[in-house]
Amino acid sequence: MNILSIQSHVAYGHVGNASAVFPMQRLGHEVWPINTVQFSNHTGYGAWRGPVFSAETIREVLTGVEERGVLPGCDGVLSGYMGDPATGAAILEAAARVKAANSRALYCCDPVIGDVGRGVFVRAGIPEFMRDRAIPTADVATPNQFELEFLTGVRIDSLDSAKAAAEALRRAGPETVLVTSLQTPETPEDAIELLAVDGQGAFRLRTPLLPVSVNGAGDAVAALFFVHLLTTGSAAEALAMAGSSIYGVLKATAEAGSRELLTVAAQDEFVRPSRMFDPEAI
Repeated sequence: MNILSIQSHVAYGHVGNASAVFPMQRLGHEVWPINTVQFSNHTGYGAWRGPVFSAETIREVLTGVEERGVLPGCDGVLSGYMGDPATGAAILEAAARVKAANSRALYCCDPVIGDVGRGVFVRAGIPEFMRDRAIPTADVATPNQFELEFLTGVRIDSLDSAKAAAEALRRAGPETVLVTSLQTPETPEDAIELLAVDGQGAFRLRTPLLPVSVNGAGDAVAALFFVHLLTTGSAAEALAMAGSSIYGVLKATAEAGSRELLTVAAQDEFVRPSRMFDPEAI
């Protein structure tokens, strides 16, 4: 498959395209990355260098790809951190151009807005852009628990309310929703969950909660879920593979005491997870 991935990029570490592209390539897919920024490292370090690319630059790079005559062979578009609403508009235009060339192509939006404990960490206007413009055009959405609450206005205080929020998001546009980093009162203290919901039902995947805090895991799991969904057509199968793979990578990262995700060192986890977790229909 061929995937157009439009996200941020860092030279050191693994977030944005630096986290999403290699796992998809390791699974045998061609990835056409367009970077929205080129930073030295992720912003969690408190200091970084590098430029933010304009919306026009994104359009120009896409036009160059389009001029190669390859957009009809693009199977999907993946977007993550958008930077500002103008960048977001260029990304949505890119998804529309791909779909015009290939009606079977899907658009997966990872609506990066914020997280539990941190709150909103993107620029003003981005949360509303995600809710009002990006989500309605997406075929697949991969919010975390905090983002799902913002996008739907549904307070998640139980597994049932998480399912209700995912269904509300589906009604807003996406056929398939993956909820990451889900923890409700029903979740054991030593566990964390993923929830996938589509027209076939709702599926929960529970894995042990690891003593690790790194950036980029959400970018990787969104990419993994998307390509497995495109390959299998099954949200449950995509959930099993993506969840098992990211658990393996995070486990290796925790054991190494690394501040950065061990995307390369633990790359076999993308193809053959060392521990498989089975999703539960709920």
